[in-house]
This record gives sequence, structure tokens and C-alpha cells, in this order.
Amino acid sequence: MLRGIAVAGAAAPFASLDLPASQAATGRGVSTGFEVLRAGGYRELSGQKVGVVANPTAVIRDLSHEVDIMHGASGVDLVAVFGPEHGFRGSAQAGGSEGSYKDPRTGIAVYDAYAKTPDQIAADFTKAGVDTVVFDIQDAGARFYTYIWTMYDCMRAAIQAGKRFVVLDRPNPLGGLDATGPVLHPEYASGVGRAAISQQHGMTVGELARFFDGEFLGGKAKPQVVRMRGWRRGMTYEETGLPWVPPSPNMPTVDTAVAYPGMGLFEAVNLSEGRGTTLPFQMVGAPYADWHWVDDLNGLGLPGVRFREAYFVPTFSKWVNQNCAGVQLFVTDRRRYDPIRTALAMIISARRLYPKNFAWRESKPPYWIDTLTGSDQVRTAIDGGANVDQVVAGWQGELARFRARRARYLLYR
Repeated sequence: MLRGIAVAGAAAPFASLDLPASQAATGRGVSTGFEVLRAGGYRELSGQKVGVVANPTAVIRDLSHEVDIMHGASGVDLVAVFGPEHGFRGSAQAGGSEGSYKDPRTGIAVYDAYAKTPDQIAADFTKAGVDTVVFDIQDAGARFYTYIWTMYDCMRAAIQAGKRFVVLDRPNPLGGLDATGPVLHPEYASGVGRAAISQQHGMTVGELARFFDGEFLGGKAKPQVVRMRGWRRGMTYEETGLPWVPPSPNMPTVDTAVAYPGMGLFEAVNLSEGRGTTLPFQMVGAPYADWHWVDDLNGLGLPGVRFREAYFVPTFSKWVNQNCAGVQLFVTDRRRYDPIRTALAMIISARRLYPKNFAWRESKPPYWIDTLTGSDQVRTAIDGGANVDQVVAGWQGELARFRARRARYLLYR
């Protein structure tokens, strides 16, 4: 199946799904923070008892996991692992974790860090006897992807427990050129957004750690970031030459990550976002939709994207075992594609075409869309009849202020 990206400003896309590292067009020299740490003999961890916050993405180019590597290395004393949502080894579905256990491969104690308070995580840090907490998880670049908030909570816990905090940096799969989307309002803080950042934050996890510390934690965590080598802003993930390991069960490919900052909003409406299909966040629909939707969407002329009429039956999540009509999203030019604006245009279109069936999903505060977008501004604008450009205009002031703050913490140019 072909899904295209634009390279060096070219207008025509080319097939690029899941290129192996040896075939990456450029950037074969990109080294992750862990690779830099290992090449330096783990000197940043010398004399420390180390605990690692990690999941299956913490691999090197031969796909060996860094916990397994450090366990067998003489230059590092690894005593504990802390697992996020989906678990350290990645076996749990959305909203789940693997619990606490002894890792059968290494014998190292694994602590469940998902859905715990900073106080509880701090207690686990102390119980594990760690001096330094190391974070290394591949992010997806969206505010509502939970791993960055696991990092945030672990930073708060490290402050409480008096532990060092080290981040082994990895690429932002969206390129990290800019931040976009609405900024979270503090009263809408949740597990999918602890603090005021934009929906597509445009930072690496190392840059985010610096931002969190400087803006929200009073400079108390003092995270040490082991920077990547060879990465530059604007790189596609394929250009890094690094292997893509799904950071969660519904993030199977780079193409999924590219769509996710916008298409994740379909979790907040009563259309399936493609969970329970082989194309989560690229296949969307509902039993009440029909072929009119694809015609309407392609008629909008949204930049960098096209839509295919699609039919599917989700095996779990919304509309399980029911025939859904909808669309498959194809990104034809990543540099022109705006995932958040595109998804909102799709939601506005579905609401207009199917007014008797379309609905926002309720939660606390009353609508899940408010939690995902960070305020009620998007929902109330759409319910008031705003078009997509009017909705986007509503967050430009707060976004400009966030961008100015973000610029102070960037490590890569």
C-alpha cells in the first residue's frame, strides 16, 4: 500500500512506508541519546544505581533493547525498570499496563509507573534504591500521547525523592519544525495533558523535559539530556535511518504517527478512529456514514491529503463487529499536511452531513473533545457553526505565546 511523503520540496509523493534503515535517503548517521551514552562508556551514569523508564522503543539499530544491553554492561549498575502505559515490554492495550513484576529475561524488578501519582512513583524510586532515573521512550509528537506525561510525573517524583533525572533523546517523528494546535488550559489538565503545551508540541522528549522543568517545575529537576547526533529539525523519521518500533499497539507505522496529532481527536466523537482495524487513526467511519463523506472531504481541497471511500468492521473499541462506512486518509505531502486542521475539517464535515447521528462523546469535564483539545473553545466554536479556519483562528494568540516560550528550550536547529 502506498502512502507518500514529499522530499526536498518535491510536489509528487513517492512510496515510503517502512523503509529499512539501509534504504533511508539521508541521515544514516543519526544516533539516539542511548547510542551516544553507550559510545561514551556510560560515563554520565558512573557510580550511580540506575532505574530506566522505558518501553519496547528503547532499542538500538540491531533491535536489541537497551535494558538488556545495560544489564550485561560493566559500565552501568542497572537496578530497576519503570513501565509506562502499555507496559515495559508493551503487551497491554490502551489504558492498561503490565503491573509490577520481575523481568524474566534480566531478573530486574519492573515497577508499574502508569496512572500513579508522583508521590507513588517517588516511593517506588526510593524502594528500588535508584540514584538516577533515566527516561528513554519514543514519543509521537502529540500532547495527548501519554508517555511525555509519564516523563513529567517521573520528573516530579525525582524532585520529591531527591534523584537525578537523565533523558536519552530520540527524534520527534513529525520533524519538530514548529508547534501548532490549541494550547491546554490548566483547568482541563488530565492524564493526557498535565500542563499548558500545544496539541502538536514540536519538541523532542529532551527539549520537553527542559521545558517542563523551566516552565512548570521551578527548575528543580535539572534534567540532563544526552543529545542525539546528526538529527536536525524537519527530518522525516525515515530520513533518520532509525528503525521504527511501534511505541504503542495502535501506533504501528510512521504514517500513523504523522496522522495522530489530528486524527486522535476522533476518539472524542462517535465515529470509529480505526482502533480494531489494521489502520488505526487512518481509517475512520461509523455505521451511519456513507459515500457522501469521501466526496465532501475530497471536495474541500485540504492540502497534502486525499481520502479513499472505505468500509470496515472494527474487532474492538467503538462499533465493534459492526459494518462501518467512512474514509481512509492518505497523506500525500507531509510538509503541506496539517493534521489538526485536517481532522477538524473532517469532524465539521461529518457533523454537517449526519446531524441526526453525529455526537460528541461525554466524559468529565462533560466532553472528551474538551480534554483532548485542552479547553471547550474548539467544541463550542464548531457547535456555533464556525468553519475550520475560524476554529483554527481561535487559538492563534495562545499558540504564539507558547511558541515564544518553547523557543528557549530547543536543543536542535
